[in-house]
Order: sequence, then structure tokens, then C-alpha cells
Amino acid sequence: MRGRVTYVLAAALLAAAGLLTVAGVGDVGGGFPNWQAFVLGIVQGATELLPISSSGHLVLVPWAGDWTYLEQNDDFNHTFDVALHLGTALAVGGYFARDLAGLVRAGARTLVTRRLETTEERLAWIVIVATIPAAVVGLTLEDLITTHLGEPWQIAILLAVFGIVLWLADRRPTTRTAGDLSLKEALGLGVAQALALMPGVSRSGITISAARFLGLDRDAAARLSFLLLVPTVLGAVLLKGVEDVLLGDLPRGWQGPFAVGVLAAFGTGLLAIEWLLGYVRRHTYDVFVVYRLIVAAVIALVILTGIREATF
Repeated sequence: MRGRVTYVLAAALLAAAGLLTVAGVGDVGGGFPNWQAFVLGIVQGATELLPISSSGHLVLVPWAGDWTYLEQNDDFNHTFDVALHLGTALAVGGYFARDLAGLVRAGARTLVTRRLETTEERLAWIVIVATIPAAVVGLTLEDLITTHLGEPWQIAILLAVFGIVLWLADRRPTTRTAGDLSLKEALGLGVAQALALMPGVSRSGITISAARFLGLDRDAAARLSFLLLVPTVLGAVLLKGVEDVLLGDLPRGWQGPFAVGVLAAFGTGLLAIEWLLGYVRRHTYDVFVVYRLIVAAVIALVILTGIREATF
């Protein structure tokens, strides 16, 4: 039943995003157009949850299309990026609502008992511990990352390198479940997740790779990667929401593109989760490795032939 409900909800969300786009709700002259927000919302929903780097694609699509607004409005760009991630966090939260509620109850229970007695309690703390490194790195190195990383040539290199890492990890035998991981290993997962702050690495790709290296099967690695997304993204959304929306000065007309982008990312994210979990039960992650290598090669070709500059 989950599959049918997922498809209906995803269709409704995408239809709402499409209607807002066609109606031009929030569109202002010289602002960020809703149709570009719609495209990037779909890109975010698909690429955040597949191991192919959403942050990389959110740079590459405007770069390939020669869309200049986001490049010229850096503060808006970063806040819009977080809004798109909110869409995919809502997709994960909706799809795994029962699992997440169980983890919250289990984590709260351990604060009373001060023991990890069940698999669910252990998994709750694995998610908590694995969230810490990305939060620390994001808070301390945000300016450095946004200033020096995220150029198309860098994304091409990281897509290829971490595509090979995914290929190697996917060859590891399955020996454990997520509940078997230690908190020290959870910290290692968190360090891996922190690497995804570099566009081109892929948050889902690197956490799936780390989980596969630790002996989890493909389905369990994907599910753990999805669960790790929620606290990481919600923390960033809360921080950016206060800094840039409540206390900041976003340009006029920001509400329309934000609404379109979040709805499109939410709907597409639901479809990506449903598809990926079904796919990896029967296949390896090789298709994503091949995709990453092809995209990296295309970026290099576009730069070398002078069609686009190496930077954006």
C-alpha cells in the first residue's frame, strides 16, 4: 500500500508545483523564475536520494543552462539550496514516518534507562552520533566550503573519484545489520557524511559506501543513508531559516520559487526513495557508478572544448 500512496502523494505535490509555476505565483521581474525553481526542485529530489550528488547537480544544471541569477545572488542561492533540501527531508520524513517515530521514542527511552537494550535504541544513537561530524564541519567550515569548493571542474573530479569508491564498497560482502554497528563506527559514518559538504561527493553516495564497507547489504545501507538525512538537513534548515529568512534580507519574490522548489523536491524525492529501494534489492549500485563517470567525462569535454568555463 505504501507504493500506491507514495505515487498519489508525489503526483499531487508535483502537480501543485507545476500549477504554481504556470500561474507565475511569486514571479517578479528580474527575480529567480519559478520554472527554474521547478527544474531544480526535480533535480534535487532525484539526486539527493540517489548516490549521484545533489549539490553537484544543483551547480551543474544552472552552469549548463547558463542561468546566472543564482551565481549573482549568493545569499539567495545558499538559502534556496537549503529549502530544496527541506523538500527531500520531508520526503524521507513522510516515507519513513513510522521508523523515525520509533527511533525518537527509542532514543528518549535511553535517556531514562541510560542503556542501549534494543536494536532500535542502538540505531537511534547511531543516527545521532553520525550526525555530529557533519554538523560540526558545516558550522565551522561553511564559508571555506562555499568560497573554495563547488566549481564544475572540481565536481567532475569528485564525481569520478567517489563513484569508484562506491564501486569498490559495493563489492564488499554482507556480514551485518545496521543494529550491529558500534557507536565508534557510527562516528566514522558521520565523518564520511561530512565529506559530502563538498559538491560532487554525494551525501547518500558516501554514506551508502561507508555502510557497505562496514558490511551492510544494499537495502540496509540505503535505508540508513535516508535516516541520516533527516537530522542533518533539519538542523541546516533551522539555522538558515533563522539567519536568512527571519533575520536576513532575501530579495523580493523569494516565496514563489521557494514554494515551487520545495514541493517539486518533496514529490520527486518520494518517487526516488520508492524506486531506489526496489532497485537495490535486485541490482548493484553499478548504474550509478557508470552515470557518475559519464557525467564527469561530459563536464571535462564541455570545459576542454570551450563550450563552458571551468568555473561558475
